[in-house]
Amino acid sequence: MDTKTYLITGAHGFIGAWTVKRLLAADAGKVVMFDRSSDPRRLRLIMDEDEIEQTSFVAGDITDAKTLPPIIEQHAVTHIIHLAGLQVPSCKADPRMGAMVNVIGTINVFEAALHSGGQVQHIAYASSAAVFGASDDTPQTEDKAGNTGSHYGAFKRCNEDNARIYFQDNNISSIGLRPLTVYGTGRDFGVTSDPTKAMKAAVVGRPFHIRFGGRTDFLYAADCADAFIRSADSNQPGAFVFNLHGETAAIADIIAEIEKEAPEAKGTITHAENIMPIPAELDDSAIVATLGNIPHTSLAQGVQETMARFRLLHSEGRLDTADLDV
Repeated sequence: MDTKTYLITGAHGFIGAWTVKRLLAADAGKVVMFDRSSDPRRLRLIMDEDEIEQTSFVAGDITDAKTLPPIIEQHAVTHIIHLAGLQVPSCKADPRMGAMVNVIGTINVFEAALHSGGQVQHIAYASSAAVFGASDDTPQTEDKAGNTGSHYGAFKRCNEDNARIYFQDNNISSIGLRPLTVYGTGRDFGVTSDPTKAMKAAVVGRPFHIRFGGRTDFLYAADCADAFIRSADSNQPGAFVFNLHGETAAIADIIAEIEKEAPEAKGTITHAENIMPIPAELDDSAIVATLGNIPHTSLAQGVQETMARFRLLHSEGRLDTADLDV
């Protein structure tokens, strides 16, 4: 097939919305969005209505094995970027539902690809840095994963193993990506959303407390989306799992960048001292060796672009600040 059609599961989520945006910007092919929620609010934060109308949307439940095959057939899907999933707090609150969405949902994606008659050429899916346990400050390579401290991380590690077995038994090729702290417009849920919320708070003139400290690996949303697209487009046979790396910095450093963009916010953004029980830095040499250089937006530029977008949305009365109360 000459025309690519991308199915994005979890398209109304944060990374999903950015992936849709980047696919359209690159004119990469047809885009089919799939999500349980029909609310496109995150898309509207980063895209215009005429851009969104260039896509197709299908609402459905990723845990239902019968949902994806007819979508793949009807829309002639050739590539899947699987981002649907429940995050750490939801998996902790309801592990059974977390397993249904994150593990069974991923099984359903691979089964749909398996039974597509070769139509689906490649799968890119979201794993997570949560597969790692606590570590020292050295950059972590893929093989150091293990001893996760959350159900979410355990589910993601399970998906990596299942992807390997699907290639071993059925030659279904895939790439799983492990991002850490992804930030940008639309990030509004989970502990690692706090740096983005702090940027929003500074724009609207509210104080904000980031619930963790130390260092972490910041990855700009556009770069994360581009990595998923590059992975989906890969013709490498196999079941790969790669770390993603952005720019490792202390929480105090990102606060300093926020204050550069909003000097009036100086002293209003604070952070806790506790360190998250996952690595502060991921080694991305493996993905670079396999797929080539992955885009890297500097932390300074990423913060600048995010806050500029927040200012525009605020001026238009479209910036929801309810998440700052959580």
